Amino acid sequence: MGRFVFLQACALALFASSLASAAIVEHSFNVQNLTVRRLCNEQVITAVNGSLPGPTIRVREGDTLVVHVFNRSPYNITIHWHGVFQLLSGWADGPEYVTQCPIRPGNSYTYKFKITGQEGTLWWHAHSSWLRATVHGALIIHPRAGHSYPFPKAHKEVPILFGEWWNANVVDVENEGLATGAAPNSSDAYTINGKPGDLYNCSQNDIYKLKVVQGKTYKLRIINAALNNQLFFKIANHNMTVVAIDASYTKPYVTDVVVVAPGQTTDVLLAANQPVGSYYMAARPYLSAPITADNTTTRGIVVYKGSTSATPLMPVLPALNDTPTANKFYTNLTGLAGGPHWFPVPNQVDEHMFVTIGVNLAPCEGNAPCGGALGQRSSASMNNESFVLPSSSHLSMLQAFFLNVDGVYTTDFPSVPPVKFDYTNPNISLDQSLLFAPKGTKVKKFKYNSTVEMVLQNTALLSVENHPIHLHGFNFHVLAQGFGNYDAVNDPKKFNFVNPQTRNTIAVPVGGWAVIRFQLNNPGIWLLHCHLDVHLPWGLATAFEVENGPTPSSTLPPPPADLPQC
Repeated sequence: MGRFVFLQACALALFASSLASAAIVEHSFNVQNLTVRRLCNEQVITAVNGSLPGPTIRVREGDTLVVHVFNRSPYNITIHWHGVFQLLSGWADGPEYVTQCPIRPGNSYTYKFKITGQEGTLWWHAHSSWLRATVHGALIIHPRAGHSYPFPKAHKEVPILFGEWWNANVVDVENEGLATGAAPNSSDAYTINGKPGDLYNCSQNDIYKLKVVQGKTYKLRIINAALNNQLFFKIANHNMTVVAIDASYTKPYVTDVVVVAPGQTTDVLLAANQPVGSYYMAARPYLSAPITADNTTTRGIVVYKGSTSATPLMPVLPALNDTPTANKFYTNLTGLAGGPHWFPVPNQVDEHMFVTIGVNLAPCEGNAPCGGALGQRSSASMNNESFVLPSSSHLSMLQAFFLNVDGVYTTDFPSVPPVKFDYTNPNISLDQSLLFAPKGTKVKKFKYNSTVEMVLQNTALLSVENHPIHLHGFNFHVLAQGFGNYDAVNDPKKFNFVNPQTRNTIAVPVGGWAVIRFQLNNPGIWLLHCHLDVHLPWGLATAFEVENGPTPSSTLPPPPADLPQC
């Protein structure tokens, strides 16, 4: 009897400790106009709680996050929790017209979801038009109480958010580009934690400073919140040790340069092991395509305690088109096999997909030429299908899925390109038989728990380019990546099944390919899209419909009562 009571007491203690380690973390987001001064101009932006970047949210693995969003801006808004699995909480994922209708001006919506099986650096951002330029912030998931990092604890943790700044209303910038069919205007600056740095006009003192103590180690949680550009990042005279990407631990990788694509996160350990002084941290774009873009540099300063240095040292940054450096960084990262929340590569593949990604054209309406190539409208596609959000529907895609309503989307997205061609041959760049992709809202339908292997193949239509492809709701293993056309005979020999990197956003090499594998264990509608925001409204996206499973615990619950209506 005594032994039974003892065991019962132990069980109750374990249950109590699990409850104690899981909290409800609650925030309110007030989305409204904010006037800020940057680059000699006053600009009205849309911001959360009066700050740029927006508030940092900190939770522990196992916590439930509740965020009340009040839209006091003049625009429709949604919030996406980038990289969160959203297990049975797809109503909180956030992409406009996909999992919800937008929160109209004057209305509100409460996002509620549990953080399960994840820890590390993620982020949140608007998923309506180009508002994420100023509506974004860090989402930091700490280990559950009593658990530790698989590396030495840093003296201090610091979010580093890269942004992109326009001396204009970003909604107008996007709409003007869409109206003319041309690429929208490039940004005017990049920022580090909202500050452009001293290389820009009127910005001598508008610079981010990180104060450090010699001999201490700092964990930088790097997030690329820029809209349309990958970035090289260096700190003068300092190496960094990568320990996580996209909230998944990596085998420690020492580097003097970090490359991060829009949507991606990278955690690095920075040892303050240099002579006392000040050192610039700097970021400039990695431009993989020969296009007009903002090619400026943003800077911050790492200042050692006791420094009297008036002139910080400046790192030598890679050239704008330094693909070898970018590729070296991306391909040298590997997962921390056996580490916290590690899951092995699924062996059995249920569905194979080969998906081309790239820019296209759409016919120009009217008599006057449009602003895209060949006088047509700029467009983009996956497998020659250019995705259109169902903004004129009375239901979001997820509502249509839940209610089994036809007419909002179709499930005929092709698993392979409709036409096979020499995908990366520059001679096909203006082949008009390949350039025009039909518009539609087509998704791919999967059985619950399906394992999918997908080849993402860049094309040379108009131009090759490194596209960061983001999958909502799931992580994936990156089995291999390379340049040129994917070779189905020889390239699988390069697959890493032992410790591949795990991501939610993969920068598919310029004029190349990447192979990813993932398990669809969460019912709902999940967007797959390019995270260069210029390409999403052009149509570089599709979505997955994952059917409900056989049990209540594998079935999408009903929507919350306050789900916005179209």
